[in-house]
Amino acid sequence: MEGNLISFKLLINLQGDLITEVSMLPKDKISKVFKKDDAPLIYKAISEAEVKLKGLHKYLEDEISAFNNSRL
Repeated sequence: MEGNLISFKLLINLQGDLITEVSMLPKDKISKVFKKDDAPLIYKAISEAEVKLKGLHKYLEDEISAFNNSRL
């Protein structure tokens, strides 16, 4: 059995817009989904990945915006 804990997507829509998306298991749901012994590790993994992926999301958002503004 497997499940998605956190994900990052870089998408393009029909209008040609690039879109980034970060989604994750809400931290307040971890203890309801995982065993008590596993929950701290899952919480730590999601927290660390969240920092990196949200940083990447912000970076790409800024770069795409700057690129689009330079083409005007």
